[in-house]
Amino acid sequence: MLTVALPKGELLKNSIRLLQSVGLDFSAFLDSTNRQLQIHDASGQAKGLLVRGQDVPVYVEYGQAQLGIIGYDVLREKKPQVAQLVDLQFGYCRMSVAVKASSAYKSPLDLPAHGRVASKYVNCAREYFHSLDLPVEIVPLYGSVELGPITGMSEAIVDLVSTGRTLRENGLIEITTLYESTARLIAHPLSYRLNTGNLSDLIEKLRETVLMPI
Repeated sequence: MLTVALPKGELLKNSIRLLQSVGLDFSAFLDSTNRQLQIHDASGQAKGLLVRGQDVPVYVEYGQAQLGIIGYDVLREKKPQVAQLVDLQFGYCRMSVAVKASSAYKSPLDLPAHGRVASKYVNCAREYFHSLDLPVEIVPLYGSVELGPITGMSEAIVDLVSTGRTLRENGLIEITTLYESTARLIAHPLSYRLNTGNLSDLIEKLRETVLMPI
């Protein structure tokens, strides 16, 4: 039986809608009274796993799920051994460097050498500043990273930005974008190569659905 790992949070509704378009219904995950983390599709073709976004590629990499849907930001940060198949074109956001609007920093290169940058995306932040040849201390934060510059703990943050509203309301501005992120369809590499359960047909249907003109 095909198993699909689905991310809790903002990507869930669109992920379920996409899968419904190819005949897989996991809409029970949207029921606020439902506490099940694993459900079967009504057709009996597949089961869905509801997991934290960061864990989607883990379940796929280790073969507990043959397919998964997750943001490119997670793939870029974690670098899991999975097959990245389709840009699903929803869940748009961008990875940005942000600072206090009142600061003198207009670009990342204005930041002081050995200054602090707070982020939950530690690897992405480290790689980016290494590419600039600017030595900084990356401070791991997993809550509201905006507090880093506000409290003076860090000069800047590296974080996902969607509308930018949270930054503006906390007196921060973006000074550069590292990359843009959307939801991606991923697969367990061996299952994909062996076409387990005729996986290629489902993947092609999903690709066609995403590319279908509105």
